[in-house]
Amino acid sequence: MPPERSATPGEGRLSVALDATPLLGSPTGVGAFVAGALDGLAARGDLDVSAFAVSWRRRRGVVGLVPPGVGTAQRAMPARPLHRAWERTQLPPVEWFVGRRHVVHGTNFVVPPSRTAARVVTVHDLTVVRFPELCDGPTLAFPAQIRRAIAQGAWVHTPSAFVAGEVVEAFGADPERVVAVHHGIPPLGPPPPGTAVPGGDAVPAPGLRPVVLPPGTGRYVLSIGTVEPRKDYPTLVRAFSDLAASTPDLALVIVGRDGWGAERLHEAVAASPFRGRIVRPGYLDDAGLGVALAGASALAYPSVYEGFGFPPLQAMAAGVPVVTTSVGAVPEVVGDAALLVAPGDADGLAGALASVLSGPAVAEPLVARGRERSAEFSWSTCAEGLAHLYRRASDERTGMAARRQGGRRWTSR
Repeated sequence: MPPERSATPGEGRLSVALDATPLLGSPTGVGAFVAGALDGLAARGDLDVSAFAVSWRRRRGVVGLVPPGVGTAQRAMPARPLHRAWERTQLPPVEWFVGRRHVVHGTNFVVPPSRTAARVVTVHDLTVVRFPELCDGPTLAFPAQIRRAIAQGAWVHTPSAFVAGEVVEAFGADPERVVAVHHGIPPLGPPPPGTAVPGGDAVPAPGLRPVVLPPGTGRYVLSIGTVEPRKDYPTLVRAFSDLAASTPDLALVIVGRDGWGAERLHEAVAASPFRGRIVRPGYLDDAGLGVALAGASALAYPSVYEGFGFPPLQAMAAGVPVVTTSVGAVPEVVGDAALLVAPGDADGLAGALASVLSGPAVAEPLVARGRERSAEFSWSTCAEGLAHLYRRASDERTGMAARRQGGRRWTSR
């Protein structure tokens, strides 16, 4: 394992400590954001970036997961004791663990308290406020943590203007301190040479997990995301079952690990008369996901709520037509490059998928618009927006410190 390293110091550069804990394990969408943001931020000449993990044993795991130039030196940060302490007090400050920084960025709803650093917290969505019944126990603690951070002067980053508006409405935050910066797109890259694309004859690359379609099928609708109630896979299964009777060569492939509430999907699959044509490959790494997208006839994204949504953009970049729901930030992200249906509408979802699968008249214009739309999202643009936010937060913090110091000088006369 590479040794921990310090961020490269630089005259006039802003020092930022970013919580990279979501990179550990098998990253979800939050991990994809952290990885992409670090890539973009590390390439900038105006920032000294370091990454830390709120973990006792796994903290050194981030060393090999961050780009060159990003520091990783830190003291151990035991997650449970720290989170319990931060729920009640502003101690211990993050500087105890990572040293003095201009800005600390909490990337997953929670930002550690600080002594001198400006604080930025990313709020990815407000599912926990809008649909608490779709959330597990740990997630239900987020609103109190967000409210506390805002009250203590933290700035809020959101991935969409939609979520920014929700934060202002739900927490009474100052709109000037809630800043929307779109994510980029997690890179998947082309399938490696020799990779088996479903329906093709190539030999799989060693260690790759290609999608194996059921006998008699050659096309498939793909869906991507951790299996949880918010993704509403049961509605997708019902829509697929409506399509499957008249489309015998069609399969449904759902990529993603089981999260909480996965039994609802299991029950929906078991009840489908076409369950033999529903494939669950589980979690796929970037190469495997690239293979799955390369062979897909359409991407279905049936969520009941989203604060951003990576899979539609990944599909668009790969030239795959997208059918998704008109919820949350999804319309803001996909623009006119996807077919939108109402959430929970299995008939509408089936009809939109049938339209895309019927031939090039619908699919080809969607693919063309999707490529144009996805090209508007990059991690360098995201990093530019985050850097501007960091500078605003730091300038405010510096100005406040100067005013306090000036006040002390004045009163001492």
